[in-house]
Formats: sequence, C-alpha cells, structure tokens
Amino acid sequence: MLYSEKELNKRLQSGCSLYYFYASDEALVRSAANKALQELNRADPETTVLDGPTPTVEEIVLAAGTISFFGGKRLVLMPLIRPSTYSDKDLQELCDTLADTENAIFVMTSLIEEKFGKLRPGKREQKLIAACEKIGYCVQINKPGRGELQSLARNWAQEVGATFEQGAESELLDRCGEDQFLLQNEIAKLAALANYGTITKRMVQQLGTVTLEADTFEMVELVVTGRATQAQQRLKTLLQLQNDPILITGALIGNYIDLYRVWQGKHSRRGLADVAKDFGYGGKWSYRLGKTEKTAARFKRHQLEQCLCILQKLDLDLKSSKLDADLLLQKALCELALAGRASC
Repeated sequence: MLYSEKELNKRLQSGCSLYYFYASDEALVRSAANKALQELNRADPETTVLDGPTPTVEEIVLAAGTISFFGGKRLVLMPLIRPSTYSDKDLQELCDTLADTENAIFVMTSLIEEKFGKLRPGKREQKLIAACEKIGYCVQINKPGRGELQSLARNWAQEVGATFEQGAESELLDRCGEDQFLLQNEIAKLAALANYGTITKRMVQQLGTVTLEADTFEMVELVVTGRATQAQQRLKTLLQLQNDPILITGALIGNYIDLYRVWQGKHSRRGLADVAKDFGYGGKWSYRLGKTEKTAARFKRHQLEQCLCILQKLDLDLKSSKLDADLLLQKALCELALAGRASC
C-alpha cells in the first residue's frame, strides 16, 4: 500500500494499533511517523522508545506488555528497525508479538534499498511488511517528484512564517537537490534572512547551499558554452571550500555520463522517460534529464567519449599521482573545453 495522508488520518481516528512506514529516504519515514505521533500524543500515552536497528524480542515484548500507569495503551516507538538483521526465529516472534499485543500502539519505520527507482525489500523485510499489513497501517512512501517538492518547500516556509517569491523555491531545488533534510534546514535559514517575510531568488543565490552535483553541472555548462574562465573560477571556489578533488571528479563523471546516456537515447529514438527507466533516475528524471538534454545537443558522440576518457584519466591520476590535485583538475577542465570544441 502507498502512503496517503487521508488514509493515515482515517486509521488514526479508528484506533489502529500499528503504524509502519518504509521508504528509501529517512526524511520521508520520519515525516510520516511524526504526523502519526502528533495525533497519537494528544491522548498523552506513556511512551517507550526502542532505539537501534535491531531491538531484541525481549525488549519489544517487555515494552508492549507493560500496562500504562494511567490504564491506557502504551506507545512503543521503533525507529529505523532493520528486519534483515533478525534471525528467522526472532523475526517470527516479532511478528507474533505485534499481532498479539493488546496494550500497546506501535509506530515503526524502516529504510529499504532502492534499485532502478523502485524499492526492493528483501525476504525478511517482505515478511515483516506482510505481517504488518494484516495488523494495521503499513505503507510504502515514494520519493516526491519535483512539483511535489516545490509544494512541500512552500508549505515548510509557511510553517515558519515565510513565503517564496515566484520561482525562488525552484531555484532552491536547483541548488540544493532533493534531500529533504537539507531543504528544510535551508528554508529555516532563508526565512530568518528574510525576517520571516518573502524569500527571494537573490537570497537563495547569495546564501543557499549548493550540492556538489549541482555545482559541477553548472561547471559543465560553463565549459560547454565556452566560458572556461568562469568554470575555472567555480572550480577554485569548490577547492577553497575544501571539497575533495576526487569527489569533484566523481560528480563531473556523473554529469558527463548523464550527457552520454541522453545523447545515446536521443539518437536511438528513445525518449527521456525511457532513459530514466533504463538507468533508474526515479522521480527526479524529468527536470534533471531535461536540462541535460539541452547540453547534450551540443556534442557529437566522439566528443563525449573523449570527455569521459579525460575524466577517467583524471580519476586515476588523482588516486595515484604525486602531482598537485588542484593543477590536475584545472588541466582536465581545459582538456574538456577543447574536447567539446573539437571538429567532427
């Protein structure tokens, strides 16, 4: 079952005894669990928190079986449990305890590995999910798309008493990426800067944190459009901020791989949706690959292959050479600029 806030509210009103949220992103499950807890805590139940990925069955049984001092149900929180670390026997006992307990309400979360844009729960994870679906509200939470993230950003700004200038939330996503914890922290910082008024694009550009992926993509665009001096200045800033040269190179490689995939897709008559599905870009594909497609159109295939060879050599040199890492990166940027202007 997929997460629905409407269905969550319905289960909360009906007195459901178990809430299990799982996703690939911790921010997603934490947000959903907090919404449930906000409502459950209105009844002021006694609460037991069992931290750690693998609370013992004995701890769970003890917490669930302890009668509340006030005679109501006890609230048992199990954040980020990891079913795969339980033995088959202990996992079965856990499922039995969740099903048999009458004196507790469970709120549980788990992180599930994502492959090619989809959650891939393992055998034990599937068993716990199946058991919880029979007992209470057990849901998968998918990553929001760009439009949903923009809506969330506006809501988070309103919660702290601020608003976004038109387009400013989009600018923030461009710079921060899709990490919801980072976005919420940035919004809190920008709201304070705006004196809890309107957050403008200029404020985002001046103060907003930029992810390495976003910064290196801008470097690629500068190189491709012949603005090599500005690209070198961007690189200098990244190095001054003590970004690891190997991580910068890795982000550059990722951007050029995106360009190559999109180029190949276009010339194989496969659309961006096909490329996204083939390579597991998930919900962020539409915007990310849309920008990449415009840049990829400037290249011939052999140019992109040459750029990837330059970056592969840079990666090897950084990991083995005694030469100055900053100089190696600067040299590689020049070579990328030349490769992008190479004749057919």
